[in-house]
Amino acid sequence: MIKIGEFIYPWGNGHYSRMMSLNEILPRYLKEEYEIHYSSKDEIYQRLLEKFPSQKQHVHEILMPTPIDGKSGPSVSMSLLNVLLPVSKKPPLIKQIADYLREEVKLYDKEKFDLVINDGDMGSNVLAKNRGIPSIFVTNQFMPKLWSTRVYFYPSLYFIAKQIAKATKIIVADSPPPYTICKYNLNFPDKIKNKVTYVGHYANRKLTTEKFQTDLQRLIEGVNFGYWMRTGNRSTNIITGQKYEEIFHDNKMSSERRLVSHAKNDPTINKVLGRDGKSYSISEALEKKVDWLQIDIGFLSEHEKDAVLRLCDYVVTNGSHTVVGEIVGIYAKPIIGIPVYDEHTNNLRCIEEQGLGVLARNKKQVFDAITQIKNHIDRFGERLEVYKKNFVGDGAQTTAKIVCEMLENNRKDNRFSQ
Repeated sequence: MIKIGEFIYPWGNGHYSRMMSLNEILPRYLKEEYEIHYSSKDEIYQRLLEKFPSQKQHVHEILMPTPIDGKSGPSVSMSLLNVLLPVSKKPPLIKQIADYLREEVKLYDKEKFDLVINDGDMGSNVLAKNRGIPSIFVTNQFMPKLWSTRVYFYPSLYFIAKQIAKATKIIVADSPPPYTICKYNLNFPDKIKNKVTYVGHYANRKLTTEKFQTDLQRLIEGVNFGYWMRTGNRSTNIITGQKYEEIFHDNKMSSERRLVSHAKNDPTINKVLGRDGKSYSISEALEKKVDWLQIDIGFLSEHEKDAVLRLCDYVVTNGSHTVVGEIVGIYAKPIIGIPVYDEHTNNLRCIEEQGLGVLARNKKQVFDAITQIKNHIDRFGERLEVYKKNFVGDGAQTTAKIVCEMLENNRKDNRFSQ
């Protein structure tokens, strides 16, 4: 039986969603009997246990080091302090690295993997290379461009890039140039470009054909509105929400309809704010035909999300790579990007350069962006249609083919060496 190890970095949701997309597709291509072992921690580990209740013996908790959450994103000062000292119940980073690699070594030695797929976990690249096991590193980052206030991160980025380069193959989850959204987060040196493949986005989303409409869908039909998405892990979600709220409280937003998704499975968030200043439930607002200003939704179903993205005029997001690709590549909607991290800024620079949206670093730029999109919606629409035609969304399928090729090549190499 073929054994595959998937090591999923637990910071954010993109790593997990890509691997689940791959797992959905892989049986179409890999016809031999195989089993996959999944490794992660925290929320992603729990989601894996929930998704594979009958395969819990294949789900492993590996405490991969992650940045320390602050009030508005990763805390740089606390994370730096954590290098040598325990912080927020986390042991010193050096000890974390040693402990997590020790656990991965145990798993490697026990399972004897034929192939490993590392989405964000660079330590597993090193272990695979040392053991002669073929490895795939899935990413949308290598050596991100940093802005002047963050240049002190470059030494750590060089170290990370060096570990990523140890993978047998590096897979970029984005369309090939010139339609690459994450190009400013890559910057591959010439010496490793031969192992890099642009497979496309892992966009397995199927546009819904369901005729059933929820009350939310009925409420947003036939009106103009913007879709404001809160995404990312806890701290990223919080700071994105804080930026949105600051904008909403400005008088210039007093007539701008918006739907806000919070990415939290909490139905108490669901409410409708009418232009009369009163708050309603969604069903009540629909029944009373409320002239609404803002709709807050804790968590959208796939059916509802599809409807919202089809019906909205524009999308506001922090610039998360997976989300941005879906918005412009599948739904061809213009983006207003309010970045949290340099990674987001880099993605949004590409979006702006290709005429697919606007990068907005402050409140005034957000208002200007809304006006710009409304006044030039046809121009944005033309650019978006061109991008959509060149969008590569079958990254999971291409990765599955690469997995099969690497397994076959490894089998041939082993026969030859014998």
